[in-house]
Order: sequence, then structure tokens, then C-alpha cells
Amino acid sequence: MKRVGIVYHPLNEGALALAQKLAEFLETRGVSSWLCSAWEGKQVTEQVTGSDLILTIGGDGTILRAAQAVVPQSIPITGINLGQLGFMTELAADEAMEKLPVLLAGEGWIDERAMLEAELATDEGQKSKRLFALNDVVIARGEIARIIYVEATVDGEPLTTYKADGVIVATATGSTGYSLAASGPILHPNSCQFLLVPIMPHLSLGSTLVLPSETIVELRIGTVHKAMLSIDGHISLPLAGGDTITIKQSPVKTRFLRVSPKTSFYSTLEQKLKG
Repeated sequence: MKRVGIVYHPLNEGALALAQKLAEFLETRGVSSWLCSAWEGKQVTEQVTGSDLILTIGGDGTILRAAQAVVPQSIPITGINLGQLGFMTELAADEAMEKLPVLLAGEGWIDERAMLEAELATDEGQKSKRLFALNDVVIARGEIARIIYVEATVDGEPLTTYKADGVIVATATGSTGYSLAASGPILHPNSCQFLLVPIMPHLSLGSTLVLPSETIVELRIGTVHKAMLSIDGHISLPLAGGDTITIKQSPVKTRFLRVSPKTSFYSTLEQKLKG
């Protein structure tokens, strides 16, 4: 490897110090590096081209931001955990220096994860840019504490009108996140299937649907009061009645460079769920 990006959580105590320490280590190995706050997505995107690896320092939220900044490039990510859960992170902070030479030598393996692609069409017919999600696309009620109506269509066929606090469309990676809190199932992270999960449904379909990778889901806002669209928990857009979000699996994948055994998902699942 010749160039490594280091993306850190700006409010996590010790993240910047560790980033600087890793940059100094890389320099001794003849590897150039760049540092950037995970909250400066545009700056990260401007620097990723030509990078061989992205190191993230923080938790899963830092990885989610880095994954979106990398799109549509296929630069691998390795997460160093300074957060609480770290489902997607690979290394503990105290082992980062020890394992970094292994990563630089290319001795790890690539873990590919499916992403979602969402497009918002407003009631006025305007379309936003494409949005990518590694974890989930969420439609939820806004400031007013009332259920919203979400008309769901799957592959062009009407499914139901959800009367709920919201609806989650989650990847396999996101199945252990908000979707799980809403009683969704856990998918193996390398699965290409994705989930359609209602949030606190009221007198409407309450079951989670597990959808094939080629499925196209359309969700139309059927309420007058405003709702919100959330992408991976940190991109938020207001929604009005009549707005439609079309969601499908993206051809773009997030790639993680890992050194842990490939079977470690099952052996660490209970431990990670307990925090």
C-alpha cells in the first residue's frame, strides 16, 4: 500500500491522537497518509481517490460516514473501535499498531457488504440525487407525535399502507441496528437480502418482510403532517405528503479489509448484542 486515509470521530476522546500516531507509523513505513474528521464528508470524498485503504477511528457511526464518502469507489475500510458497540469495526484501539503491518502487507481478507440506493421524488416531481446506505433507510414521523401513513409498493404491486411511527428498509449489515430494535430479524452480514420493517405499527401489517436482492420498494408518504427521511442515521431530509422514496439494492458495495477469522460473526454475536 502506498496511500492510506485516516477518518476519525471528532468528538471521541483520543481519536485524533490515535490518528496522528498511526500517521507517524505509516510514514516510517514509507506510506503516505491523510487525516480528516468523519463529520467532514465532502473533505473525505475529495481525498479518497488514490487511497489504498481507509482506517476509521471511532465506532460504527464513523464507518457509516466513511462508507458513504467512499462511494462509488471500492476502497476497503478497516475500523478501529473507540465506540461502545463496534459491530462493523475490526480492531480494538490497543491492537491497532500491532495489526497495521498485517493490513499493509495485504494479508487480510475482503468482506463485501450490500448497500441500498434510495431516490427521493417530491410531490412536485423533483428528484434528489441518489443516496446510499450501508445500514438503513428510515422514514419516520417528524416533530408531531402522530403516526404516519406510508403506502408501500413492492416490485410494482401494492403491499399495504403502514400506519406506524415509520418504516425501516435495512441491509443485512443494518439488521443488527435500528431494525433489530424494531423487532426485525438478524441476517448474516454477507447476505444480499434486505428487510422491510414497520416501526410500532397500529392496525396495519406488523410483520417484517425479508426481500430478495432484486426487489424494488416504493414508499409514498400519505399524511399531511411532515415526516423525515434518515439515511444511515446521520443524513436527514424532510418529507411531505405525496413524496415517494424508491429503494433498491445498489450495485455499489462497501468493502472491509479484515484480519479476524471469517467465522467470527457467530462467535461474537451474543457478546456484541450485550455490549
